[in-house]
Amino acid sequence: MRSEVEGSPSDSRGPAGPAVHLLTQDEKTLLLRAARAAMESGVRREPLPPMEADVPDRLRELGASFVTLTVSGGLRGCIGALEPRKPLIDDVRAHAVAAALEDYRFPPVTPDELHRIHIEISRLTIPRPLDYSTPEDLLQKLRPHVDGVVLRDGIRRATFLPQVWEKISDPAAFLDNLCYKMGAPPGTWRRLNLEVLVYEVEEFSE
Repeated sequence: MRSEVEGSPSDSRGPAGPAVHLLTQDEKTLLLRAARAAMESGVRREPLPPMEADVPDRLRELGASFVTLTVSGGLRGCIGALEPRKPLIDDVRAHAVAAALEDYRFPPVTPDELHRIHIEISRLTIPRPLDYSTPEDLLQKLRPHVDGVVLRDGIRRATFLPQVWEKISDPAAFLDNLCYKMGAPPGTWRRLNLEVLVYEVEEFSE
């Protein structure tokens, strides 16, 4: 599984992808509880707690997620995966620990911070290629506040969740910042025919 570091979150609630059935409130609550338990165990350097016995079958199906941690509305860590490689509940638990300890932009979360951490989970649809002919065509086909976007240029890759549109609402600026995150100059998407993929999320939080 390749983990991705994500940009700043917001309080927006993006729709789930058309091929994914929405989770029930009980399933969301269970995932949030599992993420909280895993994160706290990881921060305290304790073994991962055992899985709850009554995990629904749907949460045992392959799934991809991002887990975002915030403190007082500010980003404290966000890591996830674009492709489903393991059961959704295992994916969420792993990324809850990684967001707390492995986001290179922040020092690891400490035990005395745990009571202030707020957890948000984004469940992803499978990214699909977005065909476009010109930079202007790409701008027209992007759906602000709906699409998560992946840019690829050879081995370089970066993504923004749909929540990032709340911070960067202009599509051109969104792509410029995503190029920068990928390690390319802003505007690279205007000069090169980059591979673009889009996805949607079902987002929920504590």
